Amino acid sequence: MSLGPIMLDIQGTELTAEDRERLRHPLVGGVILFSRNYQSPEQIETLVRAIHDLRHPQLLVAVDHEGGRVQRFREGFTELPPVRHLGQLYDQNPKRAKRLAETSGWLMATELRAVGVDFSFAPVLDLDRGVSQIIGNRAFHSNPETVADLAHAYMTGMHHAGMAATGKHFPGHGGCAADSHLALPVDERRLADLLLEDIVPFERMIHFGLAAIMPAHVLFPRVDSRPAGFSRLWLREILRGRLGFQGVIFSDDLSMEGAKEAGDVVARGKAAMAAGCDMILVCNDTAAADQLLSGLGTHDDPVSHLRLVRMHGREEVTRTQLAQDRGYHDAVRAVLSLA
Repeated sequence: MSLGPIMLDIQGTELTAEDRERLRHPLVGGVILFSRNYQSPEQIETLVRAIHDLRHPQLLVAVDHEGGRVQRFREGFTELPPVRHLGQLYDQNPKRAKRLAETSGWLMATELRAVGVDFSFAPVLDLDRGVSQIIGNRAFHSNPETVADLAHAYMTGMHHAGMAATGKHFPGHGGCAADSHLALPVDERRLADLLLEDIVPFERMIHFGLAAIMPAHVLFPRVDSRPAGFSRLWLREILRGRLGFQGVIFSDDLSMEGAKEAGDVVARGKAAMAAGCDMILVCNDTAAADQLLSGLGTHDDPVSHLRLVRMHGREEVTRTQLAQDRGYHDAVRAVLSLA
């Protein structure tokens, strides 16, 4: 059985019979974990192992674990500062900031890999323009070249820990105030302006070998009439064609308000996949997940499958090994010094 194109969530800290049945559906290819799924490192490791044991190839297990406001696992994990701190350091000492960015990426990834999680949806490549509260200090910086420089170092650290990186939110969420969880943000800028600014970090990271990208639920009416995550122009013509991206395209959560202009969840799923997404996410809405599973129809795309299996984690490491690793403890101290 190949990996399906849908990533779902689960409700609790262990798999229920309903979870197991749903995750064995051939259209499912991954699971995204949230804070409600976490109690301790031991518990999350057991849960991830149970998810991986359900299928072959194993379902992908992902989490949003950027640091700062967006870190799903807390107690028992290093409390990662927001990456804005790296950007502030960069303004004073770029070399040290890049070293710490690489260390931060490695530490984030190695702690997740030690409990079996395949990847985190990171790093954020949006620019902080002082407009978007939902982005804010999740962004490295306001300067696109600085964002690209720090994100490259961060991704290098992730790779050393055996984790593929996912850049988000293409082509940039930082230029509009609305939160796409609550409304559809609209950015009135032209494509030429976006190519000179917000798209620069994505272009640089694609050149550096970025494995995956998540588009934004943001409408750019001067470019296309559909939000980026549902737009063939944005995903097929610009991202894959103009920028040459060959990795995985993950949709952002189709349950967000910014996605609902595309219709019901089945219409949203079909539109996102037609636009070019390899895997679509439906979170925090079990009824919508079941509706999508029953209504999406068959899916067999060998190219998408090959892209997705490359997101599986590598470099197996145990929490016991980390506890005995001097380099790990040095990394924890270095990253915490950022706070």
